[in-house]
Amino acid sequence: MALISTSTSLFAQSKNDSTSSSINYAENTFLTSRVINGQSSDCLPQKQLALRVEHRFGLLNSGFSQFYGLDQATTFFDLEYGITDWLMAGLNRTSTDKTVSGFAKLGLFKQSTGTRNMPFSVALMFQASVIGTKYTDPARNNDFNSRLNYLYQVIIARKFSDHLSAQVAPALIHRNIVPSSVTDKNDLLTLGIGAKYKLTPILSLSGEYYPVISPSEYFKNNYSNSLSFSLDIETAGHIFQLILSNSADMLEKNFVGETRGSWLKGDVHFGFNILRKFDL
Repeated sequence: MALISTSTSLFAQSKNDSTSSSINYAENTFLTSRVINGQSSDCLPQKQLALRVEHRFGLLNSGFSQFYGLDQATTFFDLEYGITDWLMAGLNRTSTDKTVSGFAKLGLFKQSTGTRNMPFSVALMFQASVIGTKYTDPARNNDFNSRLNYLYQVIIARKFSDHLSAQVAPALIHRNIVPSSVTDKNDLLTLGIGAKYKLTPILSLSGEYYPVISPSEYFKNNYSNSLSFSLDIETAGHIFQLILSNSADMLEKNFVGETRGSWLKGDVHFGFNILRKFDL
């Protein structure tokens, strides 16, 4: 009798394990928590730390006198941590306006098949940033609130195959102060689009486009939509991205709302991203 009871228990346990393991989650929709400049739907695994170093050089069409842009550089340092498998946070600093920002990203749903069929991965991201440069215009509002900017973003992604992944990422950027209160807007609405195509086990191509929806007159006269491409190289513990972009900046407020270069005019920056992961 004891043998029958034990056998029944083992069968039930085996059945439950089989049921729970029949949910197949899509892994590595993108190589990292970002596509190129903007966030991806992926979160870092729990207790994983990632250090990101990014550079964008000057314009390639600046000529030999500027060594085709390599004499200038904008830098971006980012430290990210996986609090759980579905919640991560990050702190970064860019040389543009000496800006420091922090963000949190929450993975609401993860693409899966089997007993749980979810066609997309969905994540929410919130970011706050503070400008660190000294004020040069004493006539404008120079209180601390004027330094603050915010980002609210929804990221919807799908891994179509082992080779192809894509996402849409609508975002609202609020700037507490803008260059012109008459012709500019404090709020920017953008619909980010990103994709990755895996060429080999270690090489991928990525692309990213962040058009501003209903741009202000100030934006139309001064800025362009951000468009970037990268060749991604994946090695043990490191990910390298070699980038061409009309954006010199890497923080959402800057590359979405303040990209001055135009691909049609040859205003392209070369740059790179380096990511190093640590399992704690």
